[in-house]
Amino acid sequence: VSMDLNSASTVVLQVLTQATSQDTAVLKPAEEQLKQWETQPGFYSVLLPPRDKKFGGLAFLFFKQGIVPSGRRVAPRALSEEEKSTLRAGLITNFNEPINQIATQIAVLIAKVARLDCPRQWPELIPTLIESVKVQDDLRQHRALLTFYHVTKTLASKRLAADRKLFYDLASGIYSFACSLWNHHTDTFLQQVSSGNETAVLSSLERTLLSLKVLRKLTVNGFVEPHKNMEVMGFLHGIFERLKQFLECSRNIGTDNVCRDRLEKTIILFTKVLLDFLDQHPFSFTPLIQRSLEFSVSYVFTDVGEGVTFERFIVQCMNLIKMIVKNYAYKPSKNFEDSSPETLEAHKIKMAFFTYPTLTEICRRLVSHYFLLTEEELTMWEEDPEGFTVEETGGDSWKYSLRPCTEVLFIDIFHEYNQTLTPVLLEMMQTLQGPTNVEDMNALLIKDAVYNAVGLAAYELFDSVDFDQWFKNQLIPELQVIHNRYKPLRRRVIWLIGQWISVKFKSDLRPMLYEAICNLLQDQDLVVRIETATTLKLTVDDFEFRTDQFLPYLETMFTLLFQLLQQVTECDTKMHVLHVLSCVIERVNMQIRPYVGCLVQYLPLLWKQSEEHNMLRCAILTTLIHLVQGLGADSKNVYPFLLPVIQLSTDVSQPPHVYLLEDGLELWLVTLENSPCITPELLRIFQNMSPLLELSSENLRTCFKIINGYIFLSSTEFLQTYAVGLCQSFCDLLKEITTEGQVQVLKVVENALKVNPVLGPQMFQPILPCVFRGIIEGERYPVVMSTYLGVMGRVLLQNASFFSSLLSEMAHKFNQEMDQLLGNMIEMWVDRMDNITQPERRKLSALALLSLLPSDNSVIQDKFCGIINISVEGLHDVMTEDSETGTYKDCMLMSHLEEPKVTEDEEPPTEQDKRKKMLALKDPVHTVSLQQFIYEKLKAQQELLGEQGFQSLMETVDTEIVTQLQEFLQGF
Repeated sequence: VSMDLNSASTVVLQVLTQATSQDTAVLKPAEEQLKQWETQPGFYSVLLPPRDKKFGGLAFLFFKQGIVPSGRRVAPRALSEEEKSTLRAGLITNFNEPINQIATQIAVLIAKVARLDCPRQWPELIPTLIESVKVQDDLRQHRALLTFYHVTKTLASKRLAADRKLFYDLASGIYSFACSLWNHHTDTFLQQVSSGNETAVLSSLERTLLSLKVLRKLTVNGFVEPHKNMEVMGFLHGIFERLKQFLECSRNIGTDNVCRDRLEKTIILFTKVLLDFLDQHPFSFTPLIQRSLEFSVSYVFTDVGEGVTFERFIVQCMNLIKMIVKNYAYKPSKNFEDSSPETLEAHKIKMAFFTYPTLTEICRRLVSHYFLLTEEELTMWEEDPEGFTVEETGGDSWKYSLRPCTEVLFIDIFHEYNQTLTPVLLEMMQTLQGPTNVEDMNALLIKDAVYNAVGLAAYELFDSVDFDQWFKNQLIPELQVIHNRYKPLRRRVIWLIGQWISVKFKSDLRPMLYEAICNLLQDQDLVVRIETATTLKLTVDDFEFRTDQFLPYLETMFTLLFQLLQQVTECDTKMHVLHVLSCVIERVNMQIRPYVGCLVQYLPLLWKQSEEHNMLRCAILTTLIHLVQGLGADSKNVYPFLLPVIQLSTDVSQPPHVYLLEDGLELWLVTLENSPCITPELLRIFQNMSPLLELSSENLRTCFKIINGYIFLSSTEFLQTYAVGLCQSFCDLLKEITTEGQVQVLKVVENALKVNPVLGPQMFQPILPCVFRGIIEGERYPVVMSTYLGVMGRVLLQNASFFSSLLSEMAHKFNQEMDQLLGNMIEMWVDRMDNITQPERRKLSALALLSLLPSDNSVIQDKFCGIINISVEGLHDVMTEDSETGTYKDCMLMSHLEEPKVTEDEEPPTEQDKRKKMLALKDPVHTVSLQQFIYEKLKAQQELLGEQGFQSLMETVDTEIVTQLQEFLQGF
């Protein structure tokens, strides 16, 4: 690339073009060539002056990658400071790029470089830009202004204190210039606007917009205490006058005019300056509160806005009112004295503005004007009913859409001034008693709007409305008017009831509501049916829901909901109806069984149809989770569909797992918990587990529960098939996981040893040495030590031969005698017994150490005192006094006869709960009496050593402990 620039650029363009080829034979050599060139001085200079559109785009991309440090840890070559300096200078020599897209790309690139290098390595950037925006040449002036904006925007976004300080310095240095620049372009535009020269008007409007964007960033982010700066406050106060001028312009610039879009953008930008400033500097905004409220309220709630306002502007004005009403900085404490003077001043301005007449007018206008369903909405209702129901979504929609925005403003104002506004709304309700004439569409829409307000203000109206009476006497009759033109009210009333359910609704009235829901789920109008389903969900989800009241209607509702699920076609609506079905299934649990046949048949079809819609598939998974819980052991009948769904959702090699994994794992777990027996297919899905454990994500906990589910379900078959791989996964996990994670892994191992004492230790043999070592070395984390002792206790108590082979292996590793090592372990166990908090593990420790008796081994006899201490501690843990007989009994013992009573509110036991109960009946902790075990072991030791030998052994134990032991062993 040492040739002259012109010929070099031709060669480079050719290689760049090859580097975008789809053909690897062309692509690879081009990539290699570029890699070599990248490291040569002067290469980026060839890319810099883009000569034509195609070369510009390609060269530009490559240039950007080379000059702006990316996430690559090792850049091919760091550019020398000298070359960087040349490149920076080259970027801002002439702002004359004719193609808009490339001009924007260059501006963004300069901003990215500025983020790294300005002002320290690039002090000349801002002065050059300021000079360039003054030139007379239209193109150069525009491109410089575009760059000026992107640079300001990027520098304003930096968050470190030192960078903020640099930006404050920059802002105070150039603010006056930015203001005069903006004023100049704005005045030019306002003079030209009536000239009829559209090109000139558009050009000056574009400059007005760009210079205002610069000012917005400087004003909002450039000052610590903006209210102390005369120019900043002057600019902000001036916005209202400018806004009026621009809104007046919009009278004459119709929607078909080329300038219309830019004009609306500029008007919105003015409101954004005010909103951003209020958000960042609430107290600096205080002097603007009065003007902002007067301005917004006059344009939105009086005739001033006639003919000039447009939807997005109304939304912004309403948001401005809302942000002032709701601003925490302006809310005094309960004790006025505790509030800051700034808060009290703002509060005073607000109170002076929101007088009774102003508030009532805003409230009336919101309800009787903005809440009315529009022509467009009614048309959409007819032509796209599902689109109409999805339209009104939550989240941040109030920031952009008119209906959610008006509703949120109403809620906030009503909440803030409810004592003033409650009588106003009640009076509106009073005038609407009785049914409305179906011919009078306007009256129907007014009533719809008032009911909307009563629903939104439910929490505030709690004490003022006797909802139960109103429900019986007014709302139920409204729902019985089946005329087609009455459907807006049927929909609104059932929605309204949904809003009040959790606020105030007498339980005895539920059956009357269920009756109404059954009727409305058969309404001829789809929107009404969908809204009814939503209210049903709210009813079923409510705290005071009672299953017994609901069961008589269950079959009808379930059938109608299922029909609705089939009737709707949009993905979002299907998800919504599925969600309602899920809630119903979850609430009635086992009672759903007779009615789910149709749903079970339909879901495979829906799953197949929703291949492209992962969110709908998530909804199906959630439904299946509740369905399996409802079906219990009968869920085995749906395995042909269920298991492939789990298989796909939890397979990390399949792309959909990104969306489906979490719900898929939950479904897998629930399926295991409710499975009556293992099947080959259910066992086969476990092949998905190893990659899931490698991910070691937040889903690990569920994975461990799934593994336990398999151990409970069929430990022998499961361990024989998968334990080797699982053990390897566990060993890998233990190396890199947190302490809590290690405990979770070891709990699974402990569970396997408990359920299958013969096979468990063999299968998890590679993990046991590190557990043993942890005990010997006195693991410092109590929770980990407790788990180690739990694992080792199981091996020692339930598989003594395996324990002795492990001991022999460890003695070899530690280069010690077996007896000596055993003694060390017992000593550590006795010493760290207090780390164990779970009663089961404490009893297990006592049983395990006692199982070493009787013994004539001198080491065990040496530790006899410790073993007895632990045993007596264990007795204190588990023995409870029988008040009738005055004797002690082991409270951990379980018998076959005890059937736990399931009360009304409790879930019936799952298949897994039953399995755990059966396993507990084989577990020494629950079947062996500790009292009896100690007695037998001591008796055997006495027989082994003879009376005298035993007596001298007992003398090593503290007399207080011996006394307690004798007390516990009375009667033996």
